[in-house]
Amino acid sequence: MDNTIQEQLKVIIQQAYENAPAMKTIMDQAGLAPHDIQTLADLDKIPVTSKDRLAELQIADPPFGGFLAVPPEELQHIFLSPGPLYVPLAGETAGTDSIREVLSIAGFTSGDVVLNAFGYHFAPSGILGDQTLQEIGATVIPVGVGNAELQVKIMKDLKVTGFVGVPSWLMTLLQKIDESGLNFIDEFALKRAIVSAEPLPPSLRQIFVDQYKLEITNAYATAELGFLAYNNDGGLAMQLLESSIIQVVNPDTGQSVSPGETGEVVVTTFDQVYPLIRLGTGDLAINIDPAPGKSRQNERSIILVGRVGDAVKVRGMFVHPNQLSFATAHIPGVGRVQAAVSRPEQRDIFLLRVVLSEADADQEALTPALMNAVQASCRVKVDQVEFILPGELEEDAPLIVDQRSWE
Repeated sequence: MDNTIQEQLKVIIQQAYENAPAMKTIMDQAGLAPHDIQTLADLDKIPVTSKDRLAELQIADPPFGGFLAVPPEELQHIFLSPGPLYVPLAGETAGTDSIREVLSIAGFTSGDVVLNAFGYHFAPSGILGDQTLQEIGATVIPVGVGNAELQVKIMKDLKVTGFVGVPSWLMTLLQKIDESGLNFIDEFALKRAIVSAEPLPPSLRQIFVDQYKLEITNAYATAELGFLAYNNDGGLAMQLLESSIIQVVNPDTGQSVSPGETGEVVVTTFDQVYPLIRLGTGDLAINIDPAPGKSRQNERSIILVGRVGDAVKVRGMFVHPNQLSFATAHIPGVGRVQAAVSRPEQRDIFLLRVVLSEADADQEALTPALMNAVQASCRVKVDQVEFILPGELEEDAPLIVDQRSWE
């Protein structure tokens, strides 16, 4: 990170320590003072606060758990995000900055007519998106989710050029257009969309791009933190934004992981109203850094692989079911897979069970291909590949089975 970010970090740590009682308590208990946090690396000294812990603190010290750093009468909005967590807002936030970044990246400009299908109640996405779109000179149509027929009419009548919302609702609207006998390409002006809040499968993105000729920006966000990363080329990696400090850390230790390793996404905001320092999102991601120690945050990226609770630690590395899927999905001849972890003689053994999609597939050739793909994705060496019959692996079998006994 550049010197500007370092200076912003020092300022927000000092302000949070002085004005947010919960942050003072967290740092005092860790034996830290604001002057101990001078660089990004120093952030690892501060304990991670999980969302579950934040919810507990809000219950113990309602309504904001001691993280509010301004007098309550200064607040303009109070939102409720999943948890449930109260999220206060008074003017500019890290979330607002992140929306500006993503709107610019996605190509939204003055003159766009935008269908805002994010919710306007409880969570902040609808209102903050609305305000920021207006700020750049766009015309906003606040619709949320629901009444597809009416939204299609709005899109056609008002020549809507942009969409923001969840990808499944965008697909619902496009299907409704097709069912109505209308020609999307000829009769509608929609050109670009920002989708977020739920996964965007590659197959669905391909439909948006190939069939409807849309420019799609997929954004990773949380209600408390705003947008954190984005992708607009269809790959798995999501480029990090710079409106907050984003780390990928070991969920057990809170220490930053090396490039290529998997850890929890942890975020520090520059929000002087509600300073969330080292908030754990609960999301697991692979850390991708092209120039460790030298790259700016917006040159780094992450591949989201699931939630912390779903991961299994193997030889000190977290392995998530989605990582296993990513690693094996594109290997010809491979149908379904399952990893099994056992621990004979106090050493983890990582076994890969494979059901072939083609009965005559070359098992001898597939074995090293599978072992290399899994090790590249999961950073764990496969000890053995076992080819099994379809009936030996149930359709709903878990992707990873932990057979270890810790007695």
